[in-house]
Amino acid sequence: MPAAFLFPTSHVVTDPIQLTSSAAKRVAAIAAKQGKPAILRLSVEGGGCSGFQYRFGLADAVDGDDTAVETDGVKLVVDSVSLDLVRGSAVDFVDNLGGQAFKVENPQAQAGCGCGSSFSI
Repeated sequence: MPAAFLFPTSHVVTDPIQLTSSAAKRVAAIAAKQGKPAILRLSVEGGGCSGFQYRFGLADAVDGDDTAVETDGVKLVVDSVSLDLVRGSAVDFVDNLGGQAFKVENPQAQAGCGCGSSFSI
């Protein structure tokens, strides 16, 4: 009898960062209104009340050192330096009584400010 080969029944691939459907929908709407590609760039800069600050903006293209993930046809790109600080995070879009904003759920953040735009590790 030939030898049996066992393969894992499931292979879980996790992206280094995630973009929720809610965030993808909002990026698509903003990009369409501005006539730009549906590419959201997340970067991390020094500053803010907790040490690091998230920055969001529409990008024209994916750069060579970017990590890109896609949800519902919308890309989220993060440069290699920023990725080290947001790895494992999820980018969401929230619309509540406090207002509308992109929000980063960062498992690496040890502390954050009340508005959610800055964090420390």
